[in-house]
Amino acid sequence: MNIYYKKLIKLPIVIYAVLFSIVTMADYSIAIGYEPKYSDSFRNFDYVNTKSKQGGTIKLSAFGTFESLNPFLLKSLAPTGLTNLVFETLMERSLDEPSSSYGHIASKYRLSEDKLSVIYYIKDNAYFSNGDEITAKDVEFSYKTLVSKDAHPQYKIYWSDIKDVIVLDRKSIKFIFNQKNPELHMIIGDIPIFSKKWFDGKTFSESILDKPIASGPYIISKYETGRFVEYKKNPDYWARNESTRIGMFNFEKIIFKYYKDMTVALEAFKAGEYDYIYENHSKRWARDYNGPNFSNDTIIKTELEHMNNAGIQGFIFNTRKKIFQRKEVRKAITLAFDFNWSNKNLFYNQYKRCESYFSNSELSGNLKPTLDEINLAKKLYIPLSKVIEKDSKFIYDSSENNRKNLYDAKKIFDKLGWSVKNEILYDETNTKVEFDFLLAQKGFERILAPFAKNLKKLGIKLNYRTIDLSLYQRRVDSFDFDMMVMSYPQSQSPGNELISMFHSSSSQSKGAYNVGGISDQYVDMLLEEIIYSSEREDMITAAKLLDRLLWNEFYMLPNWYISTHRIAYFNKFKQPRNLPKYYEATNYVLKTWSIK
Repeated sequence: MNIYYKKLIKLPIVIYAVLFSIVTMADYSIAIGYEPKYSDSFRNFDYVNTKSKQGGTIKLSAFGTFESLNPFLLKSLAPTGLTNLVFETLMERSLDEPSSSYGHIASKYRLSEDKLSVIYYIKDNAYFSNGDEITAKDVEFSYKTLVSKDAHPQYKIYWSDIKDVIVLDRKSIKFIFNQKNPELHMIIGDIPIFSKKWFDGKTFSESILDKPIASGPYIISKYETGRFVEYKKNPDYWARNESTRIGMFNFEKIIFKYYKDMTVALEAFKAGEYDYIYENHSKRWARDYNGPNFSNDTIIKTELEHMNNAGIQGFIFNTRKKIFQRKEVRKAITLAFDFNWSNKNLFYNQYKRCESYFSNSELSGNLKPTLDEINLAKKLYIPLSKVIEKDSKFIYDSSENNRKNLYDAKKIFDKLGWSVKNEILYDETNTKVEFDFLLAQKGFERILAPFAKNLKKLGIKLNYRTIDLSLYQRRVDSFDFDMMVMSYPQSQSPGNELISMFHSSSSQSKGAYNVGGISDQYVDMLLEEIIYSSEREDMITAAKLLDRLLWNEFYMLPNWYISTHRIAYFNKFKQPRNLPKYYEATNYVLKTWSIK
């Protein structure tokens, strides 16, 4: 169950970082550390069907509400699908390579010999939805708008190594870097491009319900706030015959219907109110996907395999709060969660426990440090006292009744001088120990109930309730919570996006993904080592050591992951023969499926 992943992927930046080694540069494609899979003259990606039928409608569900048609702001919720369907980027990421980009709005790029600047060249046939051609000034405007104070702070953090931008002529633009950064010329290719006319004299933050003017395959045809949004294929879409779009975005209309309760949404799906559903709730997947329509194959229930780096999902501690500022307290509370019991009794044994910040990946640190990690720590003057065995015993020793872990937690509190009086735990200042859990999905309450029961055995009171999604988002963005569910999905090669997740500079930046308030000089050093490494092996070593340091500080109570996408759909769609390796399910469906 992943409720914060939506927050992360709503940004139009495709946050997949790159492989590190010698730069392989071509005018049309970018890959770092390996040759791109596709040639400069490739016709289409392997995971599409070039003969897909065009037209038809697909209806999907969305959770909660939306209040803005601008997806780049901090303090508003945009409709599901908006960034992927309406806004496009200079380069297009390949879904079956670890990290490769191919020219889309841009026809080519040129990285300078000193690696301190890159020039992008705009295609002559690239147009906005209003018929205006896309120029270098539009790219400049989009960039400067996104790094301004009006936009979500994530963009300014993500492109922090860009020093300046210069329009060279009508169709070429130059980005100048502060320093060499192996992936920077690639991630600026991920910038979403939109027209200045979208705002029509208004400021960026005021352009809330004006329909976007961008270059994507779809435009918003109609909507009702909080009820539905309908995207219609732009009949004059400029890129329909581009190699980066052949076989893609085949539906004439895409409609998202909003629901406040996902249990209600599932019943609506089974009744035929919409066509496709992505399931992230193990109980519903195990028990509720049944009935005549499933038996007669009117509805198909399946799991799509992927090779995504699972990253980590967990209950994150807000270390800005006094109660969670000590690692020992965070560890003791972590010991109270019994994953094995929950997986058996609540999750139908569908999940694996997260054992790393890079779960299901070669970047995951082993139990004991490698010699390369130790040498890197010495090089960066990281105390060797931190380069120790990962404190993971609580995972492997967790028995069905969790008695040993609870006993170990009590010993931690005893050592801190905390004591239980009348079944209530008091800290050393004689303050009751209790905290709140912020929730946006009611389904998580059943997971917190046994956790709260175990905490109660230690004398700790856990308060939790589900609140409106808009209020939830505002409280997350302003760090107004004690504990919440947080997900950090990762690519095969993490990079600049890690700054917003774990760097000290983002710990007090509202809207950043560092919701736990992590501020550690040694973590900062390793993040920079990952970003600026020129060799992939060095990046892997730094990632393993970063994993070790983050893990042993107990910033998160690790949850679980699954290595497939659980989906169901009415049997009226055709899929391409080949699945990509690295993808998000719904985005892949909208990109490549078609009506039969």
